[in-house]
Parts: sequence; structure tokens; C-alpha cells
Amino acid sequence: MQLTHYNTKFKRHTFPISLVCDNVTNAPNIGSLFRTADAFGIETLILCGEVIPFGRKMTKTSRATEKVVHYKIETSTVEVIEQLKSKGHQIIALEITENSTPIHNITFSDESPITLVVGDENFGVSEDVLKLSDAIIHIDMFGNNSSMNVVQATNIALYEITKQLRSL
Repeated sequence: MQLTHYNTKFKRHTFPISLVCDNVTNAPNIGSLFRTADAFGIETLILCGEVIPFGRKMTKTSRATEKVVHYKIETSTVEVIEQLKSKGHQIIALEITENSTPIHNITFSDESPITLVVGDENFGVSEDVLKLSDAIIHIDMFGNNSSMNVVQATNIALYEITKQLRSL
């Protein structure tokens, strides 16, 4: 028998992870990121840039998770990252670069909070934010395409991070 939202036995848990979205502006993507933040027990979702999150497309996709996920809307991603870094967060950017490390080669630690930064649908994480990052990770891809949708990539990254943190 398929379980419903009312009879699943998942244990609620919040991980010391902030998800920072660097100029993610597509409303369905923002809605999906709220669902992702809720599903993975993320502490805070921070939307940076010129974000208008609560239109019909966003709320349809979020399925009311914007009502339960702790979130903030900020103008400057760089300022947010500098502030989190000053509070001891590990800043991890999800982006394919010349220096990025495959996510499966990284060991995540719960010794300090993690901030995962994901980027704009077209341009990725900005260069200024990459320079402030403690690590830049990517997801290995085996097809012709060199990128994937920001929501799918975030889901994969958060799955790996929370899987490792659960086993500590």
C-alpha cells in the first residue's frame, strides 16, 4: 500500500544547513526549492537578488512549504555569504569550474554549519561568491550536457550532504 503524507513514518529532523540561492529567479524553481528545503530539513533558505517569490507559479509548485520553511529574502549574495562565513559557516558552492571537486569525493562535517550556494539558472554561482567559497563541488555528468536544472542539482547535493550528516 502506498503511504500518504499522513501515514509516513519519517522522523522530522533539521540539519545545520543553509541553502543560499544566488539570483535564482524562476518562480517554479523557487517553489521547488522551498519543497526541497522542507524535504531535506534545511535550517534556512535564503533567496538573494531580485526575487519576487510569492506569485501563483511559485506557490503552486511549493505546495504550501513556504509556510513552514524558515526563509529570508536578501539583496546581496556576497553580503549574505560574508555574514555566514563570519559566523563560522562552511561555504560550499555547487558549480562546475576548473577547480571544482566531484561531490562524491567530499566528506561533509557537522563541526560547523554548512551553507550550500546554488546559482542562477543561466549563469550559475557568481564569480564573487565562488571566490568566497571554502569549497566548490560539482555533480559528475556523463551525457552531452554540461549542466542540469538548479533544483535537480540541489536535490542531489542535499541528498549526499544529509546522507553523510545522518551517519555521523
